[in-house]
Amino acid sequence: MFKRVPALFLAVISIALGAEPAGKTRNVILLMSDGLRWQDVFQGADAQLMTEENGHVADIPRLRHEFWRDKPEARREALMPFLWSVVAHQGQIFGNPALGSKVQVTNGKNFSYPGYNELLCGFADPRIDSNDKVPNPNVTVLEWLSQKTAYRQQIAAFAAWDVFPYILNTARTQFLVNAGYDPLLAPPVTPEIELLNRIKNETGIWEGEPLDAPVFRTALAYWKQHKPRVLFLSTGEGDEWAHAGRYDMYLEAVHRFDQFAREVWEIAQAMEEYRGTTTLILAVDHGRGTGLKDWIGHGRKHPDSKDVWLAVLGPDTPALGERKGVPLVTESQVAATLAALLGEDYNAAVPQAGKPIADVLGRE
Repeated sequence: MFKRVPALFLAVISIALGAEPAGKTRNVILLMSDGLRWQDVFQGADAQLMTEENGHVADIPRLRHEFWRDKPEARREALMPFLWSVVAHQGQIFGNPALGSKVQVTNGKNFSYPGYNELLCGFADPRIDSNDKVPNPNVTVLEWLSQKTAYRQQIAAFAAWDVFPYILNTARTQFLVNAGYDPLLAPPVTPEIELLNRIKNETGIWEGEPLDAPVFRTALAYWKQHKPRVLFLSTGEGDEWAHAGRYDMYLEAVHRFDQFAREVWEIAQAMEEYRGTTTLILAVDHGRGTGLKDWIGHGRKHPDSKDVWLAVLGPDTPALGERKGVPLVTESQVAATLAALLGEDYNAAVPQAGKPIADVLGRE
């Protein structure tokens, strides 16, 4: 008769073999919004920006009806109802400096390519100093996982920004990356995907970056068909509208991102392969400047744009809600945290990467 092996013994063996102690998480969804400000996340819509002068708002009464509330707690829930009605009660949210919680990028550049590299690779690289379409010399946590047998053909990445094939270095990687206006051609190309490919190209506003909705819908269609264990999805409208100074359109994009997060989570809980075994990570690549004029920008000239936010919801993450009085969290910790949630030790392979966020993993 075989005896049950003690859990502590299994954990010790797992660590000795270079793996993290296994939790309940088997799948991870990393959903990102380019340049979504922590100020809007924690304080809701800004009255000073809900104007024609400061935010180029076309219909102020409509915008105020949709997003303005007298108290900041009500404003932020009106803007991001899923984050504040679900994640705040069942997961963890970091980045409110008023409560002694900060999340920051460490690359010193405070713009997109360096931010995505830091988050996905686990460290800042001074060689990544522009948004140019240069293949990333670093291996992301997605690529690192894809090289393991358990994750082959189990990772997929979708992004609005057409620089992502270079950030993820598709010339070298073996997992699906669909970005920019590129059609999704991975079989089977269903009538739904054919239509989404057309819509993505026929509704463009910006060069190199389609609207978020067709990107999101394409990712969902692929996800339901192929059921990858790791899904990466990056939206871009928030950053584009912010750079244009359109606070009304920016708020709509933020609200839509929250709706995307809700939909992903509810679909995961409805599918047998994901129910109770999926962790959702919400993150951004950089913050934005402060003030009535500087909110549209970010980068070296806006040092406050290093401040960002992070949220995690899943079966291994204790329900601690909006975090208060916690140590600094850095964007460089996300890669190792994602891997650790899956029971993988990223730091053993990439020691320069930030350490996993212990609280997210339910560890002291």
